[in-house]
Amino acid sequence: MTVQMEAQLVQLQACMYQYSRAIYRSIKDLIDPYAEPAVQLESRRSVLEQCEQTMERLAADPHYFAKPDRALFQDIRRFFPITAQAQVAWAVKEGVGAAVTFIEEQLEAGALDGGVARCRATTRKGKPCQRTPLPERDYCPSHQHLERSLAAA
Repeated sequence: MTVQMEAQLVQLQACMYQYSRAIYRSIKDLIDPYAEPAVQLESRRSVLEQCEQTMERLAADPHYFAKPDRALFQDIRRFFPITAQAQVAWAVKEGVGAAVTFIEEQLEAGALDGGVARCRATTRKGKPCQRTPLPERDYCPSHQHLERSLAAA
């Protein structure tokens, strides 16, 4: 791993830490106010830990974490009274959505792949293809027909 890649990884971890803390700060005061102080403290620790674990997983494996906002909310909802759960769900959705957007921008810029080339094609959903192109080519094996059609034009 090069020094530049290590620096990018440290910067990414710092950014993801900020996202997890922002989510935590926005919901920590909504944790069950009627619980005993010791229980409330333990609940806060658990919520913070879940926020951090979600952001770490998102940073480590963004392609295979389908619904991180839903997963985080399912993990922490038991710490909140029913009257606060809609507000918690909204805060989690917004916070995780911002983190996902940041990760996608980093992927598109090539910052997370160590500068590995990516296929120039887009999927049916409009997202960039994540496969590695063929050597000396711009497209992966699945999209190599696009390169031929461009050459013929």
